Amino acid sequence: MTSETREAFGQVGIWSSALHPSRADDAGKAAIAEAVTELEELGYGTLWIGGSPSPDDATAVVAATRSITVATGILSIWDHTAAEVAARIATLDASDRKRFVLGLGVSHGPMVPQYAKPYSAMVAYLDALDSASPPVDSGHRVLAALGPKMLKLATARAHGAHPYLVTTEHTAEAREAIGPEALLAPELTVVLDTDLDRARTTARNMLAMYLGLPNYTDNLLRLGFSESDFEDGGSIRLLDALFALGDAEQVKARTRQYLDAGADHVALQVLTADEGGAGLPRAEWRALAEAFGDEL
Repeated sequence: MTSETREAFGQVGIWSSALHPSRADDAGKAAIAEAVTELEELGYGTLWIGGSPSPDDATAVVAATRSITVATGILSIWDHTAAEVAARIATLDASDRKRFVLGLGVSHGPMVPQYAKPYSAMVAYLDALDSASPPVDSGHRVLAALGPKMLKLATARAHGAHPYLVTTEHTAEAREAIGPEALLAPELTVVLDTDLDRARTTARNMLAMYLGLPNYTDNLLRLGFSESDFEDGGSIRLLDALFALGDAEQVKARTRQYLDAGADHVALQVLTADEGGAGLPRAEWRALAEAFGDEL
């Protein structure tokens, strides 16, 4: 990966499922625009629009910012056709298209009625993006990749991989799989709470849904966890491997572990006890920015 690419993404970004202007009323749209403007001013490298965003969400967040990289994390290939996505991206002006990255994923069988042959479906989707007019080129695409096949595809047909809910061990394995040049930008979920028991409760509340999705549990089993680690919302061993819990300095140290394991960029998702990942935790985003300082 070139130094120019690393600079474009930065070492640390913010991942949020609340950045969905298309689902918000006028007050909500204004709050999102204000929040992303502040995140840009705080110095974060990339904004990741989480929670199966639409093309309209992506273009709205790009329009509300000036220079920060904006990525979808992750747009489901089952929700929007490649032609629809390419046409919407084409409405951005040239400078905005340069800082937009299309993150794509195959979602999960229990969530998608038409789910079938996910790898083949992703290949066909990438083919359609290549043939669109104008195309969405591979340098502006990343894939939600956990297993070996999708990681290789992320290298061959995209700019790199954006794994979600992974450990530092997975990051090291993914780096080996994709080689030194491709982007590796894992998501890391954060609970800024020094009461460890309470922080783990917050983490378990979020994790419960994901422990019902085979793509994630199969990946965790590959990494050496057992079915017993999935009981009661997740074992302490599992929580400590998947989350950053504690104060901002502890989150900074955990983020460094992912970077040391081979990540180019880490996308931080902040959970709060009252809202999970659904709100705009601006105070927490500010605290993390202060802790990271120039390392952003």
